[in-house]
Amino acid sequence: MVKGGNAAKQALKYASTQVSQTSDSAARAMTQAGATLSFAKKIKSSRSIDMPMLSHEGKSERAIDGNTAAAHVAYAMSDVSFIYPISPSTSMGETMDKFATAGRKNVFGQQVKVRQMQSELGSAGALHGALSGGALCTTFTASQGLLLMIPNMYLCAGELLPAVFHVSARALARQSLSIFCDHSDVMAVRSTGCALLSAHNPQEVMDLGLVAHLASLRASVPFVHFFDGTRTSGVIECVKPIPYSTMKSIVPWDELDTFRQRGLNPQHPMMRGLGQDPQTYYQSAVSANRFYDAVPGIVQDVMDQVAVITGRQYKLFEYYGDPEAERAVVLMGSAAKTAEETVDYLRAQGEKVGILKVHLFRPFSTEHFLAELPESVKAIAVLDRTKEDLAPSLPLHADVLTAMSEAGVYKKVVGGNYGLGSKEFAPRHVKAVFDNLSNEVPKRHFTVGINDDVTNTSLQVGPIINTQDPEVTQAIFFGLGSDGTVGANKAAAAIIGERTEFYSQGHFNYSSQKAGASTVSHLRFGPKPIRSEYEIEGSPGADYVACHHTSFLAKFDMLSKVREGGAFVVNCPWSTVEELEQEFPAKLRQAIAEKKAELYTIDAHAVASSVGLPAKRINQVMQATFFNLSGILPPEDAKEQLEGAIDRMYGKKSPEIVRQNKAALAAAPENLNRIQYPESWINAEDNESSLKKMNPAGSQYSPDVDEFSSTFLRSIDSRTADNLSVSAFSPGGEQPIGQSQYQKRALAEEVPVWIPDNCTQCNLCSVVCPHAVVRPFLLDKKEMEAAPEGYMARKAKGGDVGGLNYTIQLAPFDCTGCAVCVEMCPDDALIMEPASKSQQAFNDHWEYSLNKVAVKDNLLERNTVKGSQFQEPLIEFSGACSGCGETPYVKLLTQMFGERMVIANSSGCSSVWGGSYGLSPFKKNRHGQGPAWARSLFEDTAEYGLGMALGSQQRRERLVEDVRELMEEVGSGAKISTPLQNLLERWLDVVDDATKCGALHGPLKAALEAEPETSDSPAQLQAVKRGSDMLVAPSHWIIGGDGWAYDIGFGGLDHVLATGQDVNILVLDTEGYSNTGAQISKATPKGATMKMAAGGNKAKKKDLGAIAMMHENAYVASVSLSADVNQTVKAFKEAEAYKGPSIIIAYATCVDWGHRAGDKAMVQQQVQAVESGYWPLYRYNPDKVKGEFNGFELDNKRISPDAMEEFVRNENRFTSLQRSAPEYASMLQGAMKNEFHARHETRKRKAMGDEDLLEYLKKQMGEQVTGERVTVLYGTDTGNAEMVAKNFQFEFKRRGMKAKCLSLNDVAISDLPEESKVLAIVATAGQGEMPKSAVKFWQDMETFLETAPEDYLKDTQFAVFGLGDSSYVFFNEAARKIDEAFEKLGGQRVQQMGQGDDQHPARFDTELEEWSPDFYDNIEAPEPPQELSPPSHLVEILPADDSKAKLAAEPYVPHGSKPVQMNIKRSTVPDGYERAIDHFEFDLKGSGLSYEQGDSLGLWPSNAKSQVDLCLMALNMKGDEILSLRPVDSNRSVPLPEVITARTLLTQVLDIAGWPKRRFYEMLKLSATDEKEKEELQRLCSKEGKQDYQAYAAESYTYAELLQKFPSCQVNIGHLLDYVPDIKPRLYSIASSSRMRGDDECHLCIIRNDWTATSGRQLTGLSTRWLCEDMHPEAGSIGVHACVHPSAVSLPEKHTTPMLMVALGTGIAPMRAFIEERASAKRDGEECGPMALFFGARNRQEYSYEAEFDAYQKEGVLTDIHLALSREQKEKIYVTHRLQQQKQLVYDLIHQKEGNLYLCGPGGNVPPQVRQAVIDAIVDGGHSADYAEKYVQDMQITGRYNVEAW
Repeated sequence: MVKGGNAAKQALKYASTQVSQTSDSAARAMTQAGATLSFAKKIKSSRSIDMPMLSHEGKSERAIDGNTAAAHVAYAMSDVSFIYPISPSTSMGETMDKFATAGRKNVFGQQVKVRQMQSELGSAGALHGALSGGALCTTFTASQGLLLMIPNMYLCAGELLPAVFHVSARALARQSLSIFCDHSDVMAVRSTGCALLSAHNPQEVMDLGLVAHLASLRASVPFVHFFDGTRTSGVIECVKPIPYSTMKSIVPWDELDTFRQRGLNPQHPMMRGLGQDPQTYYQSAVSANRFYDAVPGIVQDVMDQVAVITGRQYKLFEYYGDPEAERAVVLMGSAAKTAEETVDYLRAQGEKVGILKVHLFRPFSTEHFLAELPESVKAIAVLDRTKEDLAPSLPLHADVLTAMSEAGVYKKVVGGNYGLGSKEFAPRHVKAVFDNLSNEVPKRHFTVGINDDVTNTSLQVGPIINTQDPEVTQAIFFGLGSDGTVGANKAAAAIIGERTEFYSQGHFNYSSQKAGASTVSHLRFGPKPIRSEYEIEGSPGADYVACHHTSFLAKFDMLSKVREGGAFVVNCPWSTVEELEQEFPAKLRQAIAEKKAELYTIDAHAVASSVGLPAKRINQVMQATFFNLSGILPPEDAKEQLEGAIDRMYGKKSPEIVRQNKAALAAAPENLNRIQYPESWINAEDNESSLKKMNPAGSQYSPDVDEFSSTFLRSIDSRTADNLSVSAFSPGGEQPIGQSQYQKRALAEEVPVWIPDNCTQCNLCSVVCPHAVVRPFLLDKKEMEAAPEGYMARKAKGGDVGGLNYTIQLAPFDCTGCAVCVEMCPDDALIMEPASKSQQAFNDHWEYSLNKVAVKDNLLERNTVKGSQFQEPLIEFSGACSGCGETPYVKLLTQMFGERMVIANSSGCSSVWGGSYGLSPFKKNRHGQGPAWARSLFEDTAEYGLGMALGSQQRRERLVEDVRELMEEVGSGAKISTPLQNLLERWLDVVDDATKCGALHGPLKAALEAEPETSDSPAQLQAVKRGSDMLVAPSHWIIGGDGWAYDIGFGGLDHVLATGQDVNILVLDTEGYSNTGAQISKATPKGATMKMAAGGNKAKKKDLGAIAMMHENAYVASVSLSADVNQTVKAFKEAEAYKGPSIIIAYATCVDWGHRAGDKAMVQQQVQAVESGYWPLYRYNPDKVKGEFNGFELDNKRISPDAMEEFVRNENRFTSLQRSAPEYASMLQGAMKNEFHARHETRKRKAMGDEDLLEYLKKQMGEQVTGERVTVLYGTDTGNAEMVAKNFQFEFKRRGMKAKCLSLNDVAISDLPEESKVLAIVATAGQGEMPKSAVKFWQDMETFLETAPEDYLKDTQFAVFGLGDSSYVFFNEAARKIDEAFEKLGGQRVQQMGQGDDQHPARFDTELEEWSPDFYDNIEAPEPPQELSPPSHLVEILPADDSKAKLAAEPYVPHGSKPVQMNIKRSTVPDGYERAIDHFEFDLKGSGLSYEQGDSLGLWPSNAKSQVDLCLMALNMKGDEILSLRPVDSNRSVPLPEVITARTLLTQVLDIAGWPKRRFYEMLKLSATDEKEKEELQRLCSKEGKQDYQAYAAESYTYAELLQKFPSCQVNIGHLLDYVPDIKPRLYSIASSSRMRGDDECHLCIIRNDWTATSGRQLTGLSTRWLCEDMHPEAGSIGVHACVHPSAVSLPEKHTTPMLMVALGTGIAPMRAFIEERASAKRDGEECGPMALFFGARNRQEYSYEAEFDAYQKEGVLTDIHLALSREQKEKIYVTHRLQQQKQLVYDLIHQKEGNLYLCGPGGNVPPQVRQAVIDAIVDGGHSADYAEKYVQDMQITGRYNVEAW
């Protein structure tokens, strides 16, 4: 049999030459290679790879990592063990738990009791307790976890208690956190009195782990058994386990008995841990010296014992090298094996060198050290893997110096450090250390492996040297985190090491990011034990290199480490030379040719998908490829072993996953392609396509990379940051934010694509996107014109985004392909398509939107679902897992408060995806503001955040005092600029309002910077400037996962809540330690299997919210984003506004749960969790604790108990236990279900008022419930319907009625008959769908209606009010369905359904204010309390000399308006015509406004002077009074001016010329002092006086006129502010095309709105009166306030689409715009479709623009004009008649040519008649009436049928 790596290499080469480009031949060649090659290893029959873990007898050699070796020994020698997860030691504890769950027995014949604790401090305390009780105990930890154990380590050592702390040594967090290897943590405990024993590889971990346990027991001294984290703890090597029976044979039973007898026991009582005074402490401490002094001898004795049973001899210090060495290196850890290789290499070169390896570091035995050190040594270098900034020598160096000094041995000794944070330490670095010793004066305190160009400590390192055994075969695999590469290679290392005669080694290099970051697996195998404890280097190079993702091709220099003739396998969809020349960069092709590499490709993603796996799960495909090409095992044996590995890896997940992975394994060979590339590749040059691959995400719109990102992101991302010199770094570990935008990882196989015509612009897709790659943008016209070709957008919907276009853009290179957005979309407006397609077609669109489109974040209310998504997310493209449930919450937070957030982040997932050096996903906004982020320790995050908040508070209070002192100086005569003085005064007025401070921040900062500092400047000016970064109060957030909040940091969290400090806490509850691999926490539900709870969690999930509410001073909320987005937004808003501590517990789904839907499961999981009662939605606000209301609101009152079964069935953490232990799972999970439902019942009762609770309890007891009550139900997505419903509930209670308010989903249909009065407030979602909070109710209702009795609700009165948008086809459809259902069930209708409309300037309030009074009357509601509520604003008249009075001179600018100029006004009708119709022209230049066809221009009119004077007279004011308006309890969305004159307020702000609603009459009634007036107002407000009230309305009295009519009413300005609405913009359809007229010219056509009141007086509408009487631009342009309101119509994308236009009166305006647009297109040479105009009016004089239209008809733009002038002939002809007369034309344009229809004009009968005319035309065209009806409905849905009616 051939043994050795050369044989393997020959095999690899042989297999390579046999593989052809065809799939079939590839499979045959590989089968042949595996079956016939002579080198193929004989299977070691004694080994059983199928064992799930190490056998306790350990008879076979195993390929395991150091952590497993440690756990094997620790389990054998322990009675109990306390564990806690911390990388990289976590798997030791997990393995202990697995052993215990499997029933393994220790050497004492017992199953070890393993308990996970809440922290390492808890583990150490419990360990101390177990030892005190006489039980052998062990624990496992690293880094900060070890530091938490220090106090107990001192105690254990002082009390002489034997224990072993197994430590996978890891760097301590200093300037930053590192989870990688060095000895900083171990060195921090060297003074505790614990012995420190070092193991250098996994075999030594096994052997010396046993030594540690036995020596500790014999010496009565605790031991720290440590080995290098990641490198030794995670490296897989061949280890010969020690059987438990063998271990048992050398247990010191007498010492064990002695130890047990020392245990605390009442049968032999004693005391321990006492207090000692100065008389006794010192002596007592010294009394233990003899125990410590004996340790070296005991350890060596035990080492000798272990040598007897294992054949492996160890010493305290072991020398390796030339016996007459002149230069020696002293070191410990995994580097020792590397040093051995180097010594062999150097000795072969004739150098006299050696190394002294340290095993027992403490106590340091000088005797043993000197005994091993050759006397010939002249120079010694001591290597420490740690850094101690203030020490004269590093620990090992200091001990060596001390030992030699005390022994009187004087040699040249220098010290240095290496390998911090797992920095590579290879043979060339060892050689550099030896070379330094050759110098006459060696460098002292050196570093090696870095370039220290600042303090010049680094040694010069030479080129790579090859120290390896030539028989070793090496392979490198470049993979992605979460693609399975690492797991597969661990299995490969195990298979090779255990099933062949090769020794194997697997080392795995991880990024500091989470899933999706690159991983590099280094696999070695050969006939001898492998000593190379470093990554594979360029010499001798790798025999096999695999690239598992195409994004690596241009990023990594993968071929630099391949040997000549080695194999290079690429996972890609390309299989021909021609394709590769287009896709491979020239540099890569050159490298392939230079190395003469054997090139293979395989589309592993396609293979994975073909067998049902997620495309990214390619591990089995690539694993099979490796085994087939390497020929390391015969094919059938390889298949058997790989399938066995699949069973072990996935057996607990599901049989289907196992089947799919085995199918992928089988499919791999036939899909492998051998590429015979041409020799010309050695001179390859980039073509246009391959050049693009060097920067595939590059775009002309992309920003330049900043210097920091260019240096750090690029080097970290390309894995070249090892080469960065020290001078590149900023001391202290600080870095700017914002690198992730440049990373462009291109991970996804599929990404979402937007279908604009399906989209209802809800923004929900953006809300839930974990990586901020799905975003809405608003574009003005210029931005649309500059957009890249093919850019998709639609008219933005909603009055606040007038004139803008809406688009959803997706980042194709940043998306991870989770499809969460697709699942969330209610409109099917997103679909998944191949990423390559989007990357080519849409990347420019994304980059343009992101970098060139202005952020329009001031148009919608920020703290709403939709409005929040137009805010720039200040976290984007993080390294979180695909489908992460944590990041959407933090993203939303940054959109709501990001520019003033300070984040104290706990360690955990959120700190990894949020805080990896050089890769920050947080970013600045356009003003340079963004979240300030920092992390302290895992355990102290809450305290850390508290300190931040207190520090900020103190600094800001200082700034406030400084500003006040500055203003006092100014008041005393000091001078500062007037603008600065005004701004500072305004700032002091709003200093506690962060939003208002934010608005002032920019101008105030600029004013401070511009303010000169002279000798005359006030003393405090400089102090104010220094503190100006606190002008806006920071919003402090403490963020962390459940491991922190529920476990290790709970004490701190609890304390912070108790302090009352204004700080916010966000708990991202993933129900386990997701960052360290999904271990159990107190948040884990009962019945779930997690790591460290392999047998299922037996404990209830901790109710953190309930505990927090017990403080009674903290805001507490529980949220689940996808289940109720609005509730989450509301909770965030309320928590941040609450002046005290707040905590939000967020249900954050995690891929570790193993949901069967995969990455996209977040939406389904979060919804099902809430529906089933598993996760609660609630808010507790102490500010709302008033009267009977306890401040607690349950937002998911009704649950579906049966939903829990489906919820559990979907997650592997539950189903794995169901498969392994069905009965036990049923017991645990059944109990979990009952417990969650019991908690829900408790919360449900807590949320009830006293009356509701009493009623509920009566029902529960079966008692009859009596009494009238109104039940207000709501269905909402955004929260508007809920707000309206709760306003109704409040009003009912104010009137003395019983009322309760519930979401529709919270109501059971069976309960409806018991309700006497039901009011439903229902919003409509999408295209007529039910909103989320009504979906479940409607599903139940639809089923119930099929068999429901007709009189089911005969005793129930009902009314429904809908909230909708008439621009949608299914206007208020959801409300209509509810209304019809209640009627069908026999409910007694109170009144017709109300229809609120978002298209109205006042939105739904317009209809609601008319509808509500009738509703109260119809249900005979009592009158409201006869007293006026206090005004919402405090109004004061300021003296003229008040410092604020000058603000009144500032012009009033309505919110949302822009200044434009009215240039032209001319009449379009003859002089004296009965109706005034005017044409207006406006100049928009400089306003920022732009418009599209169909948009409206909104104008803010002013009230007539006569109306203003009436008001002033009623108020007994002159008008020049200067008013200060200060909000007290205002819910205005738009604040009023702080200072304004009375006349300006009444002229420009309040709509005093409007028509009063009944609530104004009620206010007057309560204000009247004259009895007759009071009596009349009483009648007007009553049901009996309804006709009189309607008569007043018909008379069109204004607010001002009513004040005149009832002069006794004592009304003040404060009341007017609450009862008179603000002037809203009046909207007029734009009558021009910006394409024809230019962007800055806008035309209107307006008819004067005149009417006659019932009394005969002539009246004119507010706006048209203002336009006709006050606006006279003929004397010069007039400035007005305006906005653009988006059209509700959808225009065709192409001018070839026919247009049928129906216009009545001034409805001609938008038609003129359409015609002008098409005329311009035609003149520019574009092909245009036909346009037909049907116009209706009374007379031809009203046919505005007749001459223009005739000209357009001659030009061929307008193909048909049909007039209907009703009064110009005997019989009236209307436009609908013309349509009926022209059915053929209508049919041809609408049906045959698929044209669009546009109707604009008055409402009433015309719109339905026009619709019927179109249907008739289609029927006459030969179709059925049903077909015609559906055709028109489809036109409406798709935007081809558009109506704008008023």
